[in-house]
Amino acid sequence: MLKCGIVGLPLCGKSTVFNVITRAGVEVKPYASGKTEPNRALVSVPDARFDRLVEIFEPKKVTPAAVEFVDLAGLSRDASKGAGLGNSFLSFAAESDALLHVVRVFTNPDVPHPEDTVDPLRDWRIVEMELIYRDLSVIENRLSRISAKKKNTLEESVEAELLKKLQDHLMEERPLRECLLTDEERKKLTGFTFLTLKPELVILNLDEGQRGSVPQAEALEAELEGKGLGVVRLFGSLEMDLTQLEPEERAEFMKELDIAELGRDRLIHKAYRILGLISFFTSGKDEVRAWTLRQGDNAVDAAGAIHSDLARGFIRAQIVAYEDFIAAGATLAACRDKGVLRLEGKEYPVKDGDMIEIRYNV
Repeated sequence: MLKCGIVGLPLCGKSTVFNVITRAGVEVKPYASGKTEPNRALVSVPDARFDRLVEIFEPKKVTPAAVEFVDLAGLSRDASKGAGLGNSFLSFAAESDALLHVVRVFTNPDVPHPEDTVDPLRDWRIVEMELIYRDLSVIENRLSRISAKKKNTLEESVEAELLKKLQDHLMEERPLRECLLTDEERKKLTGFTFLTLKPELVILNLDEGQRGSVPQAEALEAELEGKGLGVVRLFGSLEMDLTQLEPEERAEFMKELDIAELGRDRLIHKAYRILGLISFFTSGKDEVRAWTLRQGDNAVDAAGAIHSDLARGFIRAQIVAYEDFIAAGATLAACRDKGVLRLEGKEYPVKDGDMIEIRYNV
């Protein structure tokens, strides 16, 4: 299961954001001394296409796509040197496939800022530097082990050269996601779980009164735009309160507060995208299910996601795009008549929203 780790300085509102996304009702308070185990929740990815297929097929079972969200302990300044819950935090962050970086924009005298003042750009840079320092320490440890050997293999020599390239890049205080790497180089780095190589989405946690122009938020947004990082504004405390209401009552409050759309669904969708994920569907009276693949995966990968036997005995994939299915009248017979139902081979790159039936022989 793919994971999004929620990171940020202490008291930035990570647990609030976790509650907004997951509706888990986690108590919002600073981590108790010594607590390292994070909060976790599996969250269904909202998808109107999936909902429509459920209406059409009326299946006995429904299984939407899902992503696990993990609320990590606050990352203190100097965490890379062991401060706060440093090492424990960094090990949990390394297990994540992507990072949701919560940055505090709200002001609340009852919740003192660990840096004394609210400054989103400064706070974002503090966390980024701690992640950079952690990656540098991983590289230094590995290079030390390689250099300690009397003789290195060709593979170790190539690895050392690549790591020195990354080390030079990090020494310029630049994250590894900004380093130009070939696909082959990225494969060699898989086992290192570098934090600054992970996709990152920045969440600006505002209070209800910070609508429209917020200069401090805009300064960080300008910085992030230049770095190609995604950013979402979220009224964390307000949205957490709204998630606890019944749908009708929630809609009424949103109307009164002039909120057209909750940030929750938008945030989940963006998290799904930064993970590089797409959904394909299998559908019928027994079950409608959304399956998760990485962008660029092929028909055999889709078959394997369903069951290894389907990948092993793969013959063809019968495919129709969701939009074509609906436009044709929402039946496979109509899709066949209109020529939008087709057979594809192993190398077909699966597209987001494809409806797939695997033909196989084992």
